[in-house]
Amino acid sequence: MRLSRRTLAFGMAVALVATACSSNSGGSLTKVKFQLQWVAQAQFAGYYAALDQGYYKDAGLDVTLLLGGPQVDNVQVVASGGADIGTAWLPKMLQSRENGTDLVSIAQVFQRSGTRMVSFKDKNITTMADFAGKKIGSWLGGNEPELFAALTKAGLDPLKQNIIKQNFDMSGLLNGDLDVAQAMIYNEYAQVLEAKNPATGNLYQPSDFNLIDFNDPAIGTAMLQDQIFASAKWLSTGSNADVATKFLTASFKGWIYCRDNPAACVQIVLKNGTQLGASHQAWQMNQINGLIWPSPGGIGVLDPALWQQTIGVATKYGVLKAAPSDGAYRTDLATAALAALGSSVDTKGASFQMQTITLNAGGN
Repeated sequence: MRLSRRTLAFGMAVALVATACSSNSGGSLTKVKFQLQWVAQAQFAGYYAALDQGYYKDAGLDVTLLLGGPQVDNVQVVASGGADIGTAWLPKMLQSRENGTDLVSIAQVFQRSGTRMVSFKDKNITTMADFAGKKIGSWLGGNEPELFAALTKAGLDPLKQNIIKQNFDMSGLLNGDLDVAQAMIYNEYAQVLEAKNPATGNLYQPSDFNLIDFNDPAIGTAMLQDQIFASAKWLSTGSNADVATKFLTASFKGWIYCRDNPAACVQIVLKNGTQLGASHQAWQMNQINGLIWPSPGGIGVLDPALWQQTIGVATKYGVLKAAPSDGAYRTDLATAALAALGSSVDTKGASFQMQTITLNAGGN
């Protein structure tokens, strides 16, 4: 009986979304505030593309993208009702839930972690054990779980290491103030490759650095990052669950557009006032696509195994005190959104291949 009710509910959700997406041209639009976790950049290109291409409007939505940044607690904004839906790293959202909020993950966009630790080759930092006694940079503020878990796994107490709160750039590493620095593969790592090597006068090359990748099985502390979430109260109010599904449908369509038209999406991002240059955004778009595609279950569908890995790492290494209670995530809305897109749309990207991007000095 439980299965049949769930199946019926899913079928109704698909029907509602399909009807709404095809019959909103003459109706009023539902306002939705979506909280980003950082400033305008290709990390969020799919949402900007959905706005630019009219996908949200076609779904009957009037979406406002709210910028994030170092002074914005993107998770708290949604928890307090300042935004209807948001995007954040999964561990950060779960920490908020553990502290009493009712936030729920409704779609998992990134299928793998984009976090790296970067050091110059001459520092000889090739394993987590090599971090002992080093000046370790991290943004902290919720960005450190994978690092702290990896240090703990290597037998190093993070609280006894020389962890330095780094700026949201790579100046600390380049200036020698840090031995190893936190970097996203799509952003800060590009920044070091856009900088000139004073010894040669040319841009630094990947061969000048060592990278620690938390996805590496030898490290094994990668956790799920960019996902879409909302509060359970908001989702249960009125027709908001249907609104969320329509938002996911249009957003997934935006991400598919950026997979197939990355250059166009770079231009969309640049048009929205990004602080970073064209070659940097092209690099970022390429790397972001690599974190999303392929999506074996379809974009946005949470892989239970990756969820369990994230929770296992988070609880074993103290990121979370305990596994989240039931209801911390739901997959029905993302599944309904995929169904609304139709079987003719490639929602998995199994054949996706990353491009080769040339970075220019300063990312210009």
